[in-house]
Amino acid sequence: MNAAARASDVWNGARRRLQIFEVGARDGLQNEATFVPTEDKIALVNALSAAGLPKIEVTSFTSPTAIPALRDAEIVLREIDRRPGTVYSALVPNVRGAERAIDARADEFNLVMSVSETHNLANLRMTRAQSFTGLAQVVALARQQGVPVNVSRSCVFGCPMEGDVPLAAVLDWARRFIDLGVQGITLCDTTGMAYPSQVSAVVEAYQALEEDTPAGTLHFHNTRGMGLANVLAAIAAGASRFDASLGGLGGCPYAPGASGNVCTEEIVHALELMGYDTGVDLCALIAAARRLPALVGHEVPSQIAKAGRRLDLHPAPAGFDAIRERALARG
Repeated sequence: MNAAARASDVWNGARRRLQIFEVGARDGLQNEATFVPTEDKIALVNALSAAGLPKIEVTSFTSPTAIPALRDAEIVLREIDRRPGTVYSALVPNVRGAERAIDARADEFNLVMSVSETHNLANLRMTRAQSFTGLAQVVALARQQGVPVNVSRSCVFGCPMEGDVPLAAVLDWARRFIDLGVQGITLCDTTGMAYPSQVSAVVEAYQALEEDTPAGTLHFHNTRGMGLANVLAAIAAGASRFDASLGGLGGCPYAPGASGNVCTEEIVHALELMGYDTGVDLCALIAAARRLPALVGHEVPSQIAKAGRRLDLHPAPAGFDAIRERALARG
């Protein structure tokens, strides 16, 4: 399909299948000050599974000291109900985390490293070269154990401390991980700096890499209100895999004012209206999102959770029959 056809297709969907990967249970909850009880985390993941999401990032095997909100990672991953066809992923920072994830039966490792040297140092306390060396050891262990690996590349679309990130660096670091044999690459707009024409250029450049390049996933934040626009731009450029977070939870501690990831139920709602097939039960998603405020102790960004779907109709106002009768009586 050429670019013009894809751009036209983005407006009518043509029942094209898109995959929505849920990251809220990890990327969202790790930013919350309130500790969500373990049993509630398990129930949340089970609800997401029941909604038919093809991949759920369940938790993180980072040190509990660093991320206390996810200190129950092993219990959650072991005790969730596993739906056939759903991949249960976990963030793994190092070999020790990988060993813990293996014991807890993670279906996939998600590794994280920034394209930006400054962001990588601020976020991971390592240079990019040091991160790559450590993550290469995780990839080697994963290959021994038969666990697929996805690598999420932070700050692909801009760094809040360095500014624009060279596309050549994005592609070069992707190539290094592909050469290690990873199964997936996620291009992350970690701090919400992406804009549609930039997204199109990055997606097209990534897809132009060698034939062994795994399908890319796009990970957008809605910090500057362009989340959905960026998703549509990526679709027009040929992308079909997207991370999203239930309720729009998430954020980045190194980007003041950064909001959460694009909201799962908002993205699914918009794409289904446009004729795309996500395979996700939107009503089940909305029901799960509406339970979030009680879990995290505050309102969540999701407008769909607040307003409902486009055709969730409301009753006419009180006294409507009398209003109609008076109007008809006036001729």
